[in-house]
Amino acid sequence: MNKKNIKVLIVDDEEDLLDLLAQRIRRKGNTVEVAASAEKALALLHAFSFDVGIYDIKLPGMDGIELLRQSKEKYPSMEVIMLTGHGTIETAIESMKMGAYDYVSKPYALSELEAVLDKAFEKKQLNETNHGLQRVLLSKEKDFSIIGDSPCMQRLTELIQKLASSEIPVLIEGESGTGKELVARALHFWGERSEQPFITVNSGALPESLLESELFGHVKGAFTGAVSDKKGIVELADQGTLFLDEIGEMPQSVQVKLLRFLESEEFRRVGDSSLRWVHVRIVAATNRTLEDEVARGRFREDLFYRLNAMRVSVPPLRERKEDIPLLVQHLLAQSRGREQISVDEKALHALMRYTFPGNIRELAYMLERGVILARGNVIKTEDLLIPDVDSSKEEESIEEWLSLSQIERQHIGRVMEFCHGNKTHAARILGISVRNLYRKLAEYHI
Repeated sequence: MNKKNIKVLIVDDEEDLLDLLAQRIRRKGNTVEVAASAEKALALLHAFSFDVGIYDIKLPGMDGIELLRQSKEKYPSMEVIMLTGHGTIETAIESMKMGAYDYVSKPYALSELEAVLDKAFEKKQLNETNHGLQRVLLSKEKDFSIIGDSPCMQRLTELIQKLASSEIPVLIEGESGTGKELVARALHFWGERSEQPFITVNSGALPESLLESELFGHVKGAFTGAVSDKKGIVELADQGTLFLDEIGEMPQSVQVKLLRFLESEEFRRVGDSSLRWVHVRIVAATNRTLEDEVARGRFREDLFYRLNAMRVSVPPLRERKEDIPLLVQHLLAQSRGREQISVDEKALHALMRYTFPGNIRELAYMLERGVILARGNVIKTEDLLIPDVDSSKEEESIEEWLSLSQIERQHIGRVMEFCHGNKTHAARILGISVRNLYRKLAEYHI
């Protein structure tokens, strides 16, 4: 039915039918939760995120219509299919006016319901694309706060300033949560294109069948559901910046078309024979090592070289711990609902000892928890829920002895930085084989 996992919530008080339907949808590779009442369904909606709900109209207690109303109010991006029996057709039609995607009459063929489910999921993906992935930033704000006084952040800021006014494509590398999109925005808004559109698309968030249409647009009748002409992202970004996030996840068939566009700035909408031309600056980002993806045959080498005209590496938070106090101050200043909230000294030292595998995003979530759990306006260590940090222990010195593996990791990282990511050169300096270097890079997550 689909290539992606659909998260489905089924609500029906007929247990035999509920189990049969759940088993059938799970066999297609989807995730299914079930509820025999609206009250249990609301609890599941609070605990999990769903793509599509399938609600019976007649339920004990709260009926399916009220469940639909509350679902659309709290989770508007979720699509809902209503199940209706004899005598409730008019109610089902009314539910569509309230936001239901469609209704299916009992008794129904499972294949019929599966087809409606598939279409409902496709509509949700298209809505997410329109409202989330295509974002034209109209802000004139030029001061995008890149927080940090550490040497690596100073070098990064200087490099962004130099690249902002150029036309050269930029490839931003860094782990998830390090702030790659913030760097991309700075490249745009600190440069001469700041008055033009900045548009971003997550290359791995859409199925292959939709990604080409979203990038290049389509004409009416190009495929089922193409009821009108639609501009693609590259057209919306004309004269501005196109930010391709998670470029390493882009399907190879779309990589071919993207490369052709980058080389000529010409493209065709899906289903159209006429060529169109735009002028955009390309900024791409990845949390993968694209050289490795090229070596494994998952990313086109010619596209890699086209995108890699200039590379910017965003350091992980564990390599710039001296910036944590500034980041904490900045993130708390953005928190809502509390005034003049702060982190006490022991909690700050605990943050400095933590490795932050989720980087700045994890720090932000941790501080959000702290704001909620703090009893006053001072966040303590126990409020942060830091993994592997025992607040009952005496405060430890930040300058601790390093293990041999930590020393080796730091040394390899410095050599890789010195060699600008050239693994052959780095392996020669380290006195090991390239194959052994690849193993150590994977082992140490460098």
